[in-house]
Amino acid sequence: MKLRMTLLSLILLVSFACKNESTTSSLANYQGEESYSVIAGENKVGYLKTIISGDTINVDFDYKNNGRGPTMKETIVLDAAGYPIDWSITGNTTFGNAVDEKFNLTGSDASWTDATGSGTASVANPLLYVNQFGSPYSAVLAARLLMGAPESTLPVLPAGNVTLTQMETLTVPNASGEGELALTTYALSGADLNPSYFILDSDNRFFASISPRMVVIREGYEASEKQMRQLAENYSAERYQSLQKEYAHNYGKKVRIHNVHVFDSKNLKLTDAVSVVVDGDKIASIDPVDATGENEVVIEGNGGTLVPGLYEMHAHTGDNAALLNVLAGVTSFRDMGNNNEVLANLIEKINTGVLAGPRVTRLGFIEGKSKFNANNGILVGSKEEALAAVDTYDSLGVYGIKLYNSMNGDWAADIVKKAHAQGLFVTGHVPAFSNANAMLNAGFDEMTHINQTMLGWVLEPEEDTRTLLRLTAMKRFPQIDLNSAKVQETMDLFVSNKTGIDPTLSIHEKLMLSRNGEVAPGSVDYVDHMPPNAQRGLKVAMSQIADEEEDKAYRDAYKKIVETLNMMKDKGILIVPGTDLGGAFNLHRELELYTEQLGYSPAEVLKLATYDMAQYLGQEDLGSIEPGKLADFFLVPGNPIEDIKAIKTIGMVSSGGTFYYPSEVYPEFGITPFTGKPEVKE
Repeated sequence: MKLRMTLLSLILLVSFACKNESTTSSLANYQGEESYSVIAGENKVGYLKTIISGDTINVDFDYKNNGRGPTMKETIVLDAAGYPIDWSITGNTTFGNAVDEKFNLTGSDASWTDATGSGTASVANPLLYVNQFGSPYSAVLAARLLMGAPESTLPVLPAGNVTLTQMETLTVPNASGEGELALTTYALSGADLNPSYFILDSDNRFFASISPRMVVIREGYEASEKQMRQLAENYSAERYQSLQKEYAHNYGKKVRIHNVHVFDSKNLKLTDAVSVVVDGDKIASIDPVDATGENEVVIEGNGGTLVPGLYEMHAHTGDNAALLNVLAGVTSFRDMGNNNEVLANLIEKINTGVLAGPRVTRLGFIEGKSKFNANNGILVGSKEEALAAVDTYDSLGVYGIKLYNSMNGDWAADIVKKAHAQGLFVTGHVPAFSNANAMLNAGFDEMTHINQTMLGWVLEPEEDTRTLLRLTAMKRFPQIDLNSAKVQETMDLFVSNKTGIDPTLSIHEKLMLSRNGEVAPGSVDYVDHMPPNAQRGLKVAMSQIADEEEDKAYRDAYKKIVETLNMMKDKGILIVPGTDLGGAFNLHRELELYTEQLGYSPAEVLKLATYDMAQYLGQEDLGSIEPGKLADFFLVPGNPIEDIKAIKTIGMVSSGGTFYYPSEVYPEFGITPFTGKPEVKE
């Protein structure tokens, strides 16, 4: 379940006082129609079309990847200088939330309405405005104005600034086959935690928006999309390599963390005050609190708590989130499906210290071919191809495989048998037109997403979960009788097969309990630390909530999910902590929900997310803070076994003996730090 609408969601623009006469921002030179292809995983999944007539731009943007995606229509009216004075955006987000966004500038009065509500501003000098749901085409309008702005930066509404940075020039073969098209790549930063990248031609016409996994590119140039994705990957990597060089501390000698209590993840308790010594990438010793050594770096713990690095067990690794996870104490990932080439390159950079990131345990993603298929991993059209994909992943040294929605469920038993024979773990979604019982009988070692299991109790055999039905049908969950024979049959299979559940509870909370205009429940503790426009994104519903009846249905469905997980826990079914939300602050919320709603004590949930997951994955050198183990841990000033929220205020992280101080790095993302940097004596 991918949650973010990727690419450039950017910029709705109004006048800026310092107009540069050389800036080409009016539409006089851009009349007519243009078409673009949306490509994910080398497959065309949608389109973007523009029609420019006079002072008006009409944009039609639609793509569907993995059975879902946004559908947006925009109408933009510009003044004579090319500045938007009226903009409407209508349609639906990736998960079906209705969009009706409007902006208007009349004289000095600016007004807008988005999913968070309405706002107004009186502007003596008109400002840029960052929209919530605009298409990637918005970037070209921003760029034409930013090119003429001082230092290529403009203030924006509702708050903050955006900056344009030219990256490089390049050429691609013309679509006609004759000659080359000159292009320039740009980064647009300030609207979100990370920059967005896009490309203009020599006439400042939109050519492409680019990310490592998805590209919107001018029709006729689709053959260049892999090159464009590689550019985005390079730019993102360069950004994070630079951050790694500046903020990763490798001291070259022993490091003593003085005066800390260690969370004993085996025995669910805190030690008395001690000092922990790191030598290279391992924990060398745990000494009395007053012990000292020669030629050491000393980090003052001030009586805080050291916690083993956390495991995010439902990740889709990307360099944009890798560093943020480390800063949040998440030092290990289980990657549940990815672009194989992108992931392999990223793992290599993390392992060699070029980039900061969690240790990655890799699962191979196998998906059936259909009009709804996801575009990651290996796509297969037959059982024979699926079995061959198992061999391919085995040769790559993966930990296991994950099956997905468009897979033919009838193939599952043979795929699992082959994978198990080769020592591979198997998990996945329930394939369309099948149910959890069939996958449990096929031998799944774990089931992903609690809704995937529960849908088997409410769907008819012909209903297709490759679509948003796998989300909207959760409204039926309140009718489930957990004591019914149907439910208990599934529970018995979990128990008898010793199958775990990766419930991703936090994503279900976000899907069913977030509402437009309200801070999502899982974001309350960190929203105020985010940059202004990121805060807006935390006040938007994921699903469409049509009326009070539907609101109640989703809220009651979430309660039923919690009841189901409590029953699973009581039956001894292993609950595996992961988010599918990118980890970091969301993993903190996942663990918090386990204490609030599933009856874990803070100590139990920390053991689950550290020692238990290390044991589950067979990683004996992780999961606890002991001499000889890898130095993956983080420091908090509070006591997390009394209050799990203490893990949200991290002062220091060690990832294999490389030290990071979040308060140093967060400002690079526009994030206000949660606590200060501990004293360091070198």
